[in-house]
Amino acid sequence: MCRRFGVIWFTYLVTDWFTLRKPELTNTAFVLKANSHGRMVVTAANALAEAQGIFLGMALADARAINPELKAIDEKHDLNGLLLKRIAEWCIRFTPVAAIDLPDKIILDVTGCTHLWGGDEQYLNDIVKRLKARGYNVRVAIADTIGAAWAIAGFGISGLVIHSGQQSEALLSLPASALRLDADTVERLNKLGLRQIKDFIGMPRRALQRRFGNLIVTRLNQALGIEEEFIDPVQPVAPYQERLPCLEPIVTATGIEIALKQLLEVLCNRLQKEQKGLRVANFKCYRVDGKIEAIEIATNAPSRNAKHLFKLFEIKISTIEPDLGIELFILEADKVEGHTAAQQNLWQARVGLDNGDLSELIDRIAGKVGSDAIQRFLPDEHYWPERSFRPALSLQEQRTTEWKLDRPRPMQLLSTPEKIEVTAPVPDYPPMLFRYKGKLHKIKKADGPERIEQEWWIEEGQHRDYYTVEDEDGCRYWLFRLGHYDEDYKWFIHGFFG
Repeated sequence: MCRRFGVIWFTYLVTDWFTLRKPELTNTAFVLKANSHGRMVVTAANALAEAQGIFLGMALADARAINPELKAIDEKHDLNGLLLKRIAEWCIRFTPVAAIDLPDKIILDVTGCTHLWGGDEQYLNDIVKRLKARGYNVRVAIADTIGAAWAIAGFGISGLVIHSGQQSEALLSLPASALRLDADTVERLNKLGLRQIKDFIGMPRRALQRRFGNLIVTRLNQALGIEEEFIDPVQPVAPYQERLPCLEPIVTATGIEIALKQLLEVLCNRLQKEQKGLRVANFKCYRVDGKIEAIEIATNAPSRNAKHLFKLFEIKISTIEPDLGIELFILEADKVEGHTAAQQNLWQARVGLDNGDLSELIDRIAGKVGSDAIQRFLPDEHYWPERSFRPALSLQEQRTTEWKLDRPRPMQLLSTPEKIEVTAPVPDYPPMLFRYKGKLHKIKKADGPERIEQEWWIEEGQHRDYYTVEDEDGCRYWLFRLGHYDEDYKWFIHGFFG
């Protein structure tokens, strides 16, 4: 497919912005001013001021000599860049690749996009219509190269759509400055009578390079498509992204669900062909008013099951506020992993953590109660009970050591042991009574002690003597004494058996 690029030139970017915020400036000639080398100069002029002969870089005093009633406003630092970045992000509804070109242009990679609007001309008309409705004056163009589109948008007179392969003819009548050359090079070209591109486009490249430097050759080659040019998008394009523009704005939850299902089917088919599955996906809804509504899901294992993924998104669809309507849907797989279907026996079901149904069940539960509410633990190389396990990073993570099953351990372990009051005979008898949270427990059965020494390579401290005890109600607890019975010892409760 032939590459196609579009350029949007904002003829009065910053002054249009000021007019939008101060409507009283609409019919007033005004400029933006800034101090430069000890004098006040014009940094931008609106259309009315420009029509009076006031231009960029003119001394403010000279501008006021032309129009004594000229209004001057202090410029805002870096306003051009901030405005272009914001508008370029808004332009993602037209193409996934939008980049800024300071001080007043946006470059779009429109390859494979314009047919969704009915062609290049309709595509540009929609962009111009929307930006003018937002209060900005623009000129636009589409061509095979960034250089040609840039030149036509800024200097073209007729025909803003340059058909494929015709950029050379379209450039001939344009001035040398349309090639994005510096002012010094343009001035030297003009002195030699080379005012239009047709005057030097046929000259040997070596001759142009010797006389005017490398830039003029590079710009000519870029504009003609001989040399490729790259742009830096304001938002990196996800490798796995699907887009669905809407002919009419979508305002209902049913419409959002239909769009999501279509995007999931396309994305999952692509993932299946590439033997991959997504782990994190983002569903973005671009509203007519320029705002973006987004919801995100995550899975415990790579998945390309469209029905399952839709159920995860469905829980969150109610949080999307369409307002006046959604005009573009984008589904991105932000994290993708390899996913090859494992061969199974017909008479034997997959069990354990490799069971796909289990993984999908956990995904649905996590979508409702949050992923933090579901945890899986693996054994860790520690003797101290509260350090002997750790949270697993994923459902598929394998343990590096075995669980210690030689002695009983409680189903519920307190992260921090809690101090209790104990009555116990000496020297090493189990406790007879203990009080926990104000309640007295009489011990009927006990087992122990089990001594666990302090991990001296981590920290110093006393050992623990653990006892498994059962009270008169049949409840079982895990208690320990910290330190020797003939020393300054303390008793703690550390866990609860089922």
